[in-house]
Amino acid sequence: MTMSRIDYSVWDHIEVSDDEDDTHPNIDTPSLFRWRHQARVERMEEFQKKGEELNKGLSECRRKLADTQKKIKELTISTSEDAKAELSKVQAEEKKLKKEERDWERKVGDYQREEKKMPWNVDTLSKDGFSKSIVNVKPETEETEEEKEQKHKTFVEKYEKEIKHFGMLRRWDDSQKYLSDHPHLVCEETANYLVIMCIDLEVEEKHALMEQVAHQTIVMQFILELAKSLKVDPRGCFRQFFAKIKTADQQYQEAFNDELESFKERVRGRAKIRIEKAMKEYEEEERQKRLGPGGLDPVDVYESLPPEMQKCFDEKDIQMLQEVISKMDPTEAKAHMKRCIDSGLWVPNAKGDDGEEKGEEKGDEKDDEPTYEEIQHEKEEAKKE
Repeated sequence: MTMSRIDYSVWDHIEVSDDEDDTHPNIDTPSLFRWRHQARVERMEEFQKKGEELNKGLSECRRKLADTQKKIKELTISTSEDAKAELSKVQAEEKKLKKEERDWERKVGDYQREEKKMPWNVDTLSKDGFSKSIVNVKPETEETEEEKEQKHKTFVEKYEKEIKHFGMLRRWDDSQKYLSDHPHLVCEETANYLVIMCIDLEVEEKHALMEQVAHQTIVMQFILELAKSLKVDPRGCFRQFFAKIKTADQQYQEAFNDELESFKERVRGRAKIRIEKAMKEYEEEERQKRLGPGGLDPVDVYESLPPEMQKCFDEKDIQMLQEVISKMDPTEAKAHMKRCIDSGLWVPNAKGDDGEEKGEEKGDEKDDEPTYEEIQHEKEEAKKE
């Protein structure tokens, strides 16, 4: 069966809502349906490669068996003792190769049965069982990305309530009737909005609702792909889709379910990415709030300090800090203290209630101790003495 590929480019640059009151940022990855299509093509290629390898293995086994049987005939004619000894070994090899041949034949048979059971997919569904609608597709000029975004925004603003209603329908007959009453919904803008709706629901952990809307998303996708295949306006062929799906055609239904399950998995994956992104943004905001005057994170700076300095901050003991610094290499001590100041762990020349300048550890009230420079000065004076 020849598989025609579908252009899923219309699903690029759809919008994803982080907040229904905000402007939706564009998805910066390939569309969910293109992902699905690519994954299916890759599976088909892997399955075909598997079949080729099985047939190659069977052919190679049969070639070896033929060579072995030819050698048996030659050895049977010979009357030498060496030939008789060799014949025994070759016959054992023949027995082994016959067993391998049966194993390869079984594997090839399993592969062929699996191939027959493989369901159709959206690439081939519209090949049979449909007739063209009398509604023809009007030739359209290529739209720019800005025009597409504006078209989507305008459509959603006008029909959002109706799209949501369609997304919540469950029965085939109800969906068909609603589209008959609202044919303007049979378009890519509706499908795009339903994709957004699915992701938003999954992020909100409304899993049952997401699965319901996902079903209607695939309904709309199948109608659009059918229209594209028949080169007709989708408003003129959605009835054919429902006629086909309601006849319970097994291959058609399996293909639909396959697309639905794969789409739901993609939605879950996309929702997980959005949640992780939101968590990272939240963590970054919290980190920014605690940055010191020099733009350094006090947690990062604390973890980079020598253990003896960390102990000073743990116990909020400025006297201990002075002693530790006085024993360190001046250059190293100055670098550590500068990072402490830039992160807010140490506040130099802080003014107390009496207006005098003092040094303090962040969160400490013992603020009448000397600064790093004063400690170094005392250290140098002590050396001179």
